[in-house]
Amino acid sequence: MIVTLTANPSLDRTVGLNGALVRGAVLRTTGSTVDPGGKGINVARVLRRAGLDVVAVLPADPGDPLLTALDERAVPYRAVETSGPARNNITIAEPDGTTTKINEPGNTCTGRTLGALHTALLDSARNASWTVLCGSLPPGIPDSWYADLVTALRCLGCRIAVDTSEAPLLALAERFPAAAPDLIKPNSDELAQLTGADAATLEARAAAGDVGPVVDAGRVLIEQGVGAVLATLGAAGAVLVTSDGAWHASTAPATVRSTVGAGDSSLAGYLVAEHAGHGSADRLRYAVAYGSAAVELPGTELPRPESVHPNAVRITDLQDRPEPPTRALPSHP
Repeated sequence: MIVTLTANPSLDRTVGLNGALVRGAVLRTTGSTVDPGGKGINVARVLRRAGLDVVAVLPADPGDPLLTALDERAVPYRAVETSGPARNNITIAEPDGTTTKINEPGNTCTGRTLGALHTALLDSARNASWTVLCGSLPPGIPDSWYADLVTALRCLGCRIAVDTSEAPLLALAERFPAAAPDLIKPNSDELAQLTGADAATLEARAAAGDVGPVVDAGRVLIEQGVGAVLATLGAAGAVLVTSDGAWHASTAPATVRSTVGAGDSSLAGYLVAEHAGHGSADRLRYAVAYGSAAVELPGTELPRPESVHPNAVRITDLQDRPEPPTRALPSHP
């Protein structure tokens, strides 16, 4: 069982345009879709499609359209009552793959809801192999909450992954190593926030084929107690750093239709490979394969195993040399 937490879930409406977004203009759409969203829910959806047992923990009242959307997609969940309906986010998708997101802040989380979420998460995590804490925190939840949860989950023996940003991420890092998770999935901006590196330098060097600064930043976090750092780098692929080594994954340029959910899909791909017993290099391979598949899909659509191509991902052992897959890997291990 893998448990995901989404403290600030949403219904994500994607509107496709038949041309570029122009402020103040009247524009034509090519259609729209509505999906259940929030980073933890996205991870749960991808894992469910890959056939893994998963439960999504979230705040939502009975009858909320968000829960109906999860039911329609056969995603198991454990919901606790909250102060109102799930927020609505809007994604505007242009034909060239440019996406503009407009996100509501979410409902204020009362002390009662916060306590219920805490209890539901720990109860669900008692039989979990992984617990995944994802996304922003709504108003009313202190920035330190993820750090509190990691500390509490440590007593249960499950492995913990965290994917968040800004104040909650920095508050988590302030409590390393006690609150250091087994896996953290930063992008270049978040990696810079955590380590004091310059995000522009990380991105520019990675785009030029030099991921050394990313590895150095990842090793800073390993020294602070983090088990593994999965740093996603957009078109430059991703880097995985552990205490045992570092690897870079790259793939052929994708036709980008939307970047929404790509990082969540990468995290899910890593967990799919880990669940199948693959080692570090192939966990990274699946992470990049799932992320690459996600960007080729419109709006908030997420990849299915049949659209994932791990054999197209090239792995470089950063302590050795490039290595192709040792065998043909299925999209779904």
